[in-house]
Amino acid sequence: MRIAYMLTSLGIGGAERQVVALAERMASRGHEVLLIVLRHCVEHVWPTNVRVVYLGMSRSVAGVLSGALRGRRVLLDFRPDLVHSHTFHANMAGRLFRVWGASPRTLSTIHNVYEGGRHRTFAYRITDGLAIHTTAVSRAVAVRCIESGVVAPSKCSVVTNGIDTALFAKDSGRRDAMRSERNAGSDFIWLAAGRIAAAKNYPNLLRAFARVHAVFPHSRLWVAGEGGNREEERMRELAVELGLANHIDWLGLCQDMPAVFDDADAFVLSSAWEGVPLVVGEAMAMEKPVVATDVGGVRELVGDAGTMIPSNNAEALAEAMIRAMRISPEERNAIGNAARDRICRHFDMNAKASEWEALYARLLGETR
Repeated sequence: MRIAYMLTSLGIGGAERQVVALAERMASRGHEVLLIVLRHCVEHVWPTNVRVVYLGMSRSVAGVLSGALRGRRVLLDFRPDLVHSHTFHANMAGRLFRVWGASPRTLSTIHNVYEGGRHRTFAYRITDGLAIHTTAVSRAVAVRCIESGVVAPSKCSVVTNGIDTALFAKDSGRRDAMRSERNAGSDFIWLAAGRIAAAKNYPNLLRAFARVHAVFPHSRLWVAGEGGNREEERMRELAVELGLANHIDWLGLCQDMPAVFDDADAFVLSSAWEGVPLVVGEAMAMEKPVVATDVGGVRELVGDAGTMIPSNNAEALAEAMIRAMRISPEERNAIGNAARDRICRHFDMNAKASEWEALYARLLGETR
């Protein structure tokens, strides 16, 4: 098969990591693979051996047209059997390239229960006929798409995210070295990861951690992720207001996440909305106890191998974090083992690649 994957950006994010991992596995299986990125190359991107073409689209009309014309030429030259697009802008571009005759078949993947307001919902509706199929990363996302009329039920299926369980595996030696380097000592480290943005609801997490720290003074919160300068500034200001400035480490963008997971004792997700956050599955693969808000497809990922709490409830979040800290190390290890086992059995990336490969073959067979 000749497969063109299409993304808005190749920046450090969960959807981007997922697409790169999938593209690399398809290439290793003998398929011809091309990765098309709508925007310019940014400073921090996921490294890959797959060929990448940046279209250089910008927000101006001229920038969009220039990038679109280049994308059409690239696709006509590559002659894909299938264009597999991910996230809103790339999904729209993939469908429009089909109108231009540059893509014979387009498959869209939606990664979140909320991809924007009613204008984006309307755009999905009126272009649904241009996609041969749409996948959702969780049942929750699929239900939202179908109920909002984004996709017809007969054209929608669920393919969950995959985790590289070989890469995300704990290393006790690495943990000891990294904790020493970060002067973590015997503190209990809670790790949160993800872009500092409204969806992640970091204010709720900071308010919860204030309660946790009052009970366990030798606890720390590490936040791995970047955001706009103003968003991070607001979170730092809130940390000062809550008396937590010396107990929170803002790690910024971290590309070696397995090492960061090794340092931590548990993982916390405070999101207000999600699709299926890849970072939760990675934490589980690293055998970390997980406390997460019950949003989007998080419960589908965590199952009974972690603790789920209501969103936007700092008290409930704090209570769950405190309970996790009060159990014995042996109990936490057992929870971590169960979490990794669940990821290995249901969300291993190699198995997900086979699932995608089978779907591609079916869709191509149906449309030939």
